Amino acid sequence: MPAILSNLRTTVHVALLLSVLYLGAYVVSGAIPVNDALWMGIARWTHVVSGIMWIGLLWYFNFVQIPNMPNIPDEQKPAIGKVIAPAALFWFRWGAAATVLTGLMVAGLRGYTVEVLSFGLAADHYLPQYSFIGIGMWMAIIMAYNVWFIIWPNQQIALGMVEADPEAKAKAGRTAMLFSRTNTLLSFPMLIAMTMAQTVFG
Repeated sequence: MPAILSNLRTTVHVALLLSVLYLGAYVVSGAIPVNDALWMGIARWTHVVSGIMWIGLLWYFNFVQIPNMPNIPDEQKPAIGKVIAPAALFWFRWGAAATVLTGLMVAGLRGYTVEVLSFGLAADHYLPQYSFIGIGMWMAIIMAYNVWFIIWPNQQIALGMVEADPEAKAKAGRTAMLFSRTNTLLSFPMLIAMTMAQTVFG
């Protein structure tokens, strides 16, 4: 067991294998039929896993890293900026992309991508579920846009990955922080749409 847990890649591979065996046992036994519902379940799982990676890191930045940076001695701050933050930002931005793409995949499998993205206006018959999920999806798309096109470019400047003078670094750091905080603000109502749509509308 220590050999598995000492290496993150091995841990993740074993976790995925356990997941496949767990689900596969129910499929092989016939308890879970191989049909559209199974593929929908797999799509939802990938969407949830991606979302946990994305929003988990968003909240790590906003609840842990940013508030505690002033408490870190100056001589230790380069370790955060040069090692921890770049690695976290890698998983953060790709988690955002995967969450949006798998969310669109789920909507596609349910057959209502156009309906939800149009808030139900493009539907033959409006259903409140369309606008409920659609608002959440657009919030997630806006958040992902912020990650890739505002937060990430500004973080590259702030962390010194791109050459810039101290004033530009400070400005970029503040811009990245404000848009990260914007995403935190949007994350709570967005998660209402993602977690409650199937239970309140069926």
